Amino acid sequence: MKTIKNRNTNGRPVKEPSKKKGYKVTVKMATEEYYSLKAKANFAGINRSEFIRQCICTCEVRQRLTPELVGYIRQLSGMANNINQIARAANAAGYSGVHMQYLVVNERLDKVITLIEDDC
Repeated sequence: MKTIKNRNTNGRPVKEPSKKKGYKVTVKMATEEYYSLKAKANFAGINRSEFIRQCICTCEVRQRLTPELVGYIRQLSGMANNINQIARAANAAGYSGVHMQYLVVNERLDKVITLIEDDC
């Protein structure tokens, strides 16, 4: 039996191990999400897998709000309510009577806003 020394080297070159796609991820989607993905991939002119890969590489996902930040936002909405009450009192009684209340709430509001900006 003869052994072939010079095999045909034509054909597809061997991929590097780092470029091989060896992992499979299964994702469940609602009908609307699936058709949205399909339409966006068709519009981009690539298949769905490549579209998802590009999204993974280029998208930025923001983390959820921390409980501390949610507390600051709750404080901020409460202060907005206080400002509305001060404005109603100012319209009814005159602006000079509620000026000090406004300054106090304004100072607290600035503190909460700086806390929120520091966390983001």
